[in-house]
Amino acid sequence: MSIAATAWLAAQTTSGAIRQEQGQVLADDARIYDKLLDLAATRPSWRGADRTVRDLAAGTGRRIALTTQDRKVIADSAGPAPKHGARLPARASAVVDPLAVDSTLAAASSRTARSGAGGSGTGGSGAEGGLGTGTGSDAVDRIDPRAVGPFRLTASERKGLRQITDKAVSCLRERGVDAKAVEGPNGRPYITSPDDSEVQFTEYGCGPGYVGGLTPTERRALDKVNKLAEACMRRKGAEPVKLGLTVSRDGAPRLYQAYVPPSAPQPIPAATPREEVPMGEPSMDEPSMGEPSKEGAAKKEAAAREQAAREGAVRNGAAKDEATKDEAAKDGGVYSPRLDEGARSAEDVRRQEQTDAAQAVAANCVDSARREQLGPYVSSPALLFITSPDGSRPSESGFQLSGANTARLVGLAAAVLAVTVAATAFAATRLTRPLRALTMATQRMKTGEATEPVPARSAGEISQLAAAFNDMAAHRRALEEQRKAMVSDVAHELRTPLSNIRGWLEAAEDGVVATDPELVTSLLEEALLLQHIVNDLQDLAAADAGTLRLHREPVCAVDLAEQVVAAHQARADAAGVRLTAVADGDPWLTADPLRLRQAIGNLVSNAIRHTPAGGEVTVLCRPVDGSSVVIEVADTGTGISAEDLPHVFDRFWRADKSRTRATGGSGLGLAIVRNLVQAHGGTVQADSTLGKGTTFMVTLPVT
Repeated sequence: MSIAATAWLAAQTTSGAIRQEQGQVLADDARIYDKLLDLAATRPSWRGADRTVRDLAAGTGRRIALTTQDRKVIADSAGPAPKHGARLPARASAVVDPLAVDSTLAAASSRTARSGAGGSGTGGSGAEGGLGTGTGSDAVDRIDPRAVGPFRLTASERKGLRQITDKAVSCLRERGVDAKAVEGPNGRPYITSPDDSEVQFTEYGCGPGYVGGLTPTERRALDKVNKLAEACMRRKGAEPVKLGLTVSRDGAPRLYQAYVPPSAPQPIPAATPREEVPMGEPSMDEPSMGEPSKEGAAKKEAAAREQAAREGAVRNGAAKDEATKDEAAKDGGVYSPRLDEGARSAEDVRRQEQTDAAQAVAANCVDSARREQLGPYVSSPALLFITSPDGSRPSESGFQLSGANTARLVGLAAAVLAVTVAATAFAATRLTRPLRALTMATQRMKTGEATEPVPARSAGEISQLAAAFNDMAAHRRALEEQRKAMVSDVAHELRTPLSNIRGWLEAAEDGVVATDPELVTSLLEEALLLQHIVNDLQDLAAADAGTLRLHREPVCAVDLAEQVVAAHQARADAAGVRLTAVADGDPWLTADPLRLRQAIGNLVSNAIRHTPAGGEVTVLCRPVDGSSVVIEVADTGTGISAEDLPHVFDRFWRADKSRTRATGGSGLGLAIVRNLVQAHGGTVQADSTLGKGTTFMVTLPVT
């Protein structure tokens, strides 16, 4: 997870830095292209190109060169003799031609200008504004809007129009509109509002956002382009079109077709955009410079001719319909409107094709006329080369990470490395600390030293391992203590009879006592006690090893209880204890009768030993749900305290810590009982009340 997060963070930061640098390179390319395009559109013969190229190269840190189409250097930021003989790439970055603008770089330049300026203005190349063809087609106008050529107003014309515009601006400001006057590419002023670019200035009664009417300069330029377009149309055998002049919302002049010959059927004219208004005959409330009467008359004459053409087309269509009906009647046929509609559709298609062809011819001639008119006023096309400072890489691969981005990437890498090292060290410490503690505890356990519990501070496998080790150490410690106690108890149990046998034999050897039958009987009892202890230890060892063999057979629980009572009746009578066997039903089970009598006999012997004279010991047999048999041995003896009760089945455990022979046996009887009962698949438990007696309950399965 951490590696994936680190890789994602590094990839995001690096890709972000690369995108930023690439975006900066593209923005620089667009700005360089726009500056040089502005120079070419406003100055012929590339005047001032050297200074502009040097300034752009100093601002972007790139090598910029302009050459002619045959690669003759116009301007080069590297100077007339570039260092290290750096050559220009084989492929130019762009072609700077104000009459054929690169739409991609122009669009990027427009976006950069809008994001940088945050408002409207006249800067930036693009298809918006400028001397558009106005042909009605969707073709993009590739002539730079700053290439106005002969449409550029004189100083006196600009001054007069500016005075009129300033009055309108003052009027708007008095009405609370934040308006200002801005000059368009050809020097014609127009009004704009930084707060609301969509405001309609006519709503405030201060006039439109521009000054109507053509100036003498604009009229002469318009007449010139009309003559050029007319000559082109006549050469191509088409009837000439008439061009008019409008002003776009950003103050740039635009051409449009004011008249199209009626021989080419016309589509329904689209509404004039509110940001482009024809500049023909001025209205009464619009100030104008120059006399527009002739132009107004020409427009009226053109409109009349266009209307007459439309009416003639309608009349011709109606006459054709009547002729079609009469022809059908003469032939004895029936006139079909559906067939007539098909004929009309074919005619409409033909007319539309004629219209499209006329529009294409008109657009081509208008574009050719504009280029011919603007050619002397703009610079010739030039190849633009944008490379790295040494010229080794072109613009698209010549970017390098800036100092800020380089520092950010280095800082990120250092931070990621530091965090990774810290996290790794922290994780390693947390992982190895409990392992080292476990290793040291294991070594102490190996040498027999006391082992303290290993702390498990965290969750997971290491914590589980530490908990398991602590449990194992505690269990081992308990086993070790039991082993030591058992060795001590076995030594004590064996030492007593051996000491008695040795003492009597030494006394007999020394002649202190006579070797009479009474002495022999006493020594035999001590030998039997030793044998009994050894047999008990052997039984426990066999049970622990799983080698205790059982010879199962059907056994009557009542008969087994009576046999045990009969075997211990003499001892009970000698102790003054009443011993009885009681049966509840006739329970049978499958068991080893010898081992089962040994277990019940140990319980009865233990009960007689701890029951005072006058007490009672009862052996009760009863079935339970037909699946098991319960044999209870209950006494009315001294009882066992609550804190000693959980230890009664431990080996060599005795309530009397002095372990005198008068108060108990070897401490192995109850441990043997538990092992024998468990070997039969049963359970044994004890219930006792101090001073009232104890009950041992053995539960054995029937089969």
